Amino acid sequence: MIRLLDIFLRLFIRRGTLRVRLPDGSYRSYGSGTPTAGVHLRNERAVRALLVNPGLSFGEAYMDDDLVPLDGPLYELVELLMINAVAGGHPGMRLEGGWRWLKRGVSQFNPERRSRRNVAHHYDLDGRLYSLFLDRDRQYSCAYFVHGDETLEEAQEAKKHHIAAKLKLDRPGLRVLDIGCGWGGMALTLARDYGVTVTGITLSTEQLNEARSRAESAGLAGQVEFQLRDYRTLTETYDRVVSVGMFEHVGVGHFETYFGAIRDALVPDGVALVHSIGRMDGPGATNAWLEKYIFPGGYSPALSETLAAVERSGLWMTDCEVLRLHYARTIEHWRRRFAANRDTVASMHDERFCRMFELYLCGSELAFRRQGHMNFQLQLTRRIDAVPFTRDYLFEAERAATERRSVAESKAASLG
Repeated sequence: MIRLLDIFLRLFIRRGTLRVRLPDGSYRSYGSGTPTAGVHLRNERAVRALLVNPGLSFGEAYMDDDLVPLDGPLYELVELLMINAVAGGHPGMRLEGGWRWLKRGVSQFNPERRSRRNVAHHYDLDGRLYSLFLDRDRQYSCAYFVHGDETLEEAQEAKKHHIAAKLKLDRPGLRVLDIGCGWGGMALTLARDYGVTVTGITLSTEQLNEARSRAESAGLAGQVEFQLRDYRTLTETYDRVVSVGMFEHVGVGHFETYFGAIRDALVPDGVALVHSIGRMDGPGATNAWLEKYIFPGGYSPALSETLAAVERSGLWMTDCEVLRLHYARTIEHWRRRFAANRDTVASMHDERFCRMFELYLCGSELAFRRQGHMNFQLQLTRRIDAVPFTRDYLFEAERAATERRSVAESKAASLG
């Protein structure tokens, strides 16, 4: 087994140096130069994990404490492995990746009942967990860093207003549908700051209860409504539709249904905005460990397969923006906040859960830094003339929103 591992790692580590401590206490080194990282394989199970289905078994070995970073943090180990996966890949990973591609239609088959189970797996965890690493508004999606040095709270606030500008909320009273509304932060911001009425839908009971409670506390219950509902059951029409961080849970076999639902939910001159994780290197498949432990049924789509579905829906794509490193910076904030609150998380769950979440955050951040992941925002309309000829209105709306926030903050500061 050790001999096979030695052969595989010599083939795999083409960039940087990996130092390995084997179960018998001996050390081996693979590759040369920087970056460097180390791993301690504590038993034979860990050795097998790197030989058989590493896309799944590496994460499980780390969760079970069979495999631990050596002389450095987990982040450095995962980064080195990702760099080499991109450079050529572990032979076993290439085989496993091909198998995942072949079965992705089955893995991402998400009818209503299965979608609800998938959502519950991740989003119906104890709500206190998310309060320990997200911003105050619990925005669980890519923030928007205008200058790069914003706090997480500032960048998430900027994200909401960036999206609001693309929705063209040019008059109060507009009816907005929020597909995948999370804990309600986007809906509440749109209602409070833009005078619109919002219907938010989610499949998470935890998120639904928290969103309704927040609406009551903010005095917006008459302006914002939250429902436990699947997007495929929609029959009403709205002036605007927004969907942030939801498309990743749809599944490749349901893309046309999703965009068809958006089209049918829009009035003729309506505007929709879809914000999603994507990949720059074409269609792929979800990492086996991520699919099993974090986001069952989830998938980050390529723009090519997304836009093909948009074209078939009959919608106009009136604007597309690609956000490259914004999510990497967002998750870096989450990862550091999670680490600062790790003891609290361990008291709520256990060490295995903590290791699972640490690997999830490290791997996700590095996917945006090293593996071609990004975010895209699509503005969609039914009519060719639903938005102005140029994008100037977007910048004007954002400037106006920034000025309003600045005035509000100044008034709040003057009142002590």
